[in-house]
Amino acid sequence: MDHIQLYLDITVFSILGLMSLFAFGFAIERWLYLRNVHLGRFDNEERLTVDLTRHLIVLSTVGANAPYVGLLGTVLGILITFYQIGQSGTMDTQSIMLGLALALKATAGGIAVAIPSVVFFNTLMRRVEVLTLEWRGQRKEDGVHAAAV
Repeated sequence: MDHIQLYLDITVFSILGLMSLFAFGFAIERWLYLRNVHLGRFDNEERLTVDLTRHLIVLSTVGANAPYVGLLGTVLGILITFYQIGQSGTMDTQSIMLGLALALKATAGGIAVAIPSVVFFNTLMRRVEVLTLEWRGQRKEDGVHAAAV
């Protein structure tokens, strides 16, 4: 139990930090790509969708799973707190509250990683929708101009 207590915070926050790093990196990469994409080079909508949505699954996955990583850290922290109380044989309210408060920081960390990931994902998906509609509009205009000639 001492190993879990010793390495719990560093493990949970390292995983959350890694998730955050991946989410932020892919969000920047996608934002730059979507800002500079040339729609005219795509011949079909399927290829356009594949290219526009590449790596967005990472943002979605981090947004969906970071709270669970934090929650796991919280549950293990509470488990350690109860174990220590059981070992000591006394009910010290101060140590219980301190243990629970420290355990909850993992959930807060998970939520802090998830919220920006979901915001990035939704923002980028909206940009994908706009670009797809612009591409369709260009195709219709090209068809109208070709039919007029």
